[in-house]
Amino acid sequence: MTSTAALVRVATARGVTTLTLDSPHNRNALSTPLMTELLAGLAAAVADDAVRVVVLDHTGPVFCSGADLKETAAAYASGTVPAGMLGDVLAAVWECPKPVVARVAGPARAGGLGLIAAADLAICAQEATFAFTEVRIGVIPAVISATVLPRLAPRAAAELYLTGDTFDGRRAAEIGLVTSAVPADALDAAVARACASLVRGAPNALAGAKELLRRPPAADLRAGVAELAALSTGFFLSDEGREGVLAFREKRDASWVPTD
Repeated sequence: MTSTAALVRVATARGVTTLTLDSPHNRNALSTPLMTELLAGLAAAVADDAVRVVVLDHTGPVFCSGADLKETAAAYASGTVPAGMLGDVLAAVWECPKPVVARVAGPARAGGLGLIAAADLAICAQEATFAFTEVRIGVIPAVISATVLPRLAPRAAAELYLTGDTFDGRRAAEIGLVTSAVPADALDAAVARACASLVRGAPNALAGAKELLRRPPAADLRAGVAELAALSTGFFLSDEGREGVLAFREKRDASWVPTD
C-alpha cells in the first residue's frame, strides 16, 4: 500500500510503514508543512494495528538539514519562530509505542539530529556527516537536547555542542547518536534486518519494552524489583505472553509475526 503526500511519502509493507522526507529542494528542512505531514503519518501508523515498525527515511542526498531557516527568517516579523512544532515531532517519535528506525544515508544537522536521536534505532552510512552547528549562527540546540542528550556521551556532547564541528557516521556510533554505521551500499540491508527482527516482537510487549527503557531508576531497590516482578507477571499472563510461550514450545512463529 502506498500513498503520496507533498513533503512526506508513506508506504507500508509487511508490517513496516516508511515515512520518507521528500523535500530535497531545501535539504528536507523541518518546515511547518513537512512537520505537519510527518505528525499525521506517525499518528496514522500508530493507529493502524497492521503497522508494527516505523522507518524514517529521506530522498535526496541529505537526511535533514534542521529547521527551515527561510521560514524562520520570515517569522521574525511576528516576534516568534516555528520551533514549537519541532518539540511536538520529537515527542511523537520518542513516545511512539511502536519501534522507530531512522535510515540515514546522508548529512544531518540541528533538528535532524533531534529526529535521529528520538528514534529507537538509527542506522547510518559511515560516510554520513553530522554537526550541531547552532552556536555558529548564534543560537543553541535547545529543543533537540530533549532527545539528543540522553543518547550522547557527556564529554562528546560538550565538545560537539560547543565547537559545532562536523563528525562522521563512525563517530556518531561511538558516542551513541546512532545505533550503527555501515558502508553506504550495506545501509538498506542493515535497515531491513533490523525491521525483520523488530516485527517478530509482540506489539504490546514492544510498547512495554519501550516504556521500560524510559523508566527512571527506583529510589528503593526492593520496591522497584517488586513493581517489575508484577509487571513481568502481567505480561506472562497476557494473551500475547501465552501465545508467545506456546509458539516457542511448538517451534513456530507467533501469531503476530507478519506473513505478507
